[in-house]
Amino acid sequence: MDQGFFLLFATVSVITALTMVLVRNPVHSALALMACFLQVSAIFVLLEAPLLAVIQIFVYVGAIMVLFLFVIMMIDVREAVLQRFLPGGNLPALVLLALLGVEMLVLVLWSDRFSVTEPVAMGGGDNVRELSTALFADYLLPFETASVILLAALVGAIMLARKEQG
Repeated sequence: MDQGFFLLFATVSVITALTMVLVRNPVHSALALMACFLQVSAIFVLLEAPLLAVIQIFVYVGAIMVLFLFVIMMIDVREAVLQRFLPGGNLPALVLLALLGVEMLVLVLWSDRFSVTEPVAMGGGDNVRELSTALFADYLLPFETASVILLAALVGAIMLARKEQG
């Protein structure tokens, strides 16, 4: 059952990643990237790594996607679409994509890591407790410094995006 869900989430993740690359509208591309991040988060849940799943949702889907949408709204979307897709530029990318896909398929088929075995049971919630204690006790200053730097970057992006009153 878990293998079926894994294959489902992995397939949808690859499809949304391809959609992100192939779609012409940057907003649709960002939404496809968000869907891909959610699929990766679901794979983390299947791998019994709930902390990574939550971090994936909070950091990537929450913060990074908001940043991407800010950047997309700051640029002129019509001009960016015209610059992004130059005529004749897709053929080398598609050939490289096909070669990488064949290489990945060959590596997966020859690998012994994808045999049908039972996963090893990990410890309970002690890992999360140890990580949170280390993060908020030992590394509190770097954690708060990073949050202040991100806040300053957000304020700077808003100031750059704001049109001058005149």
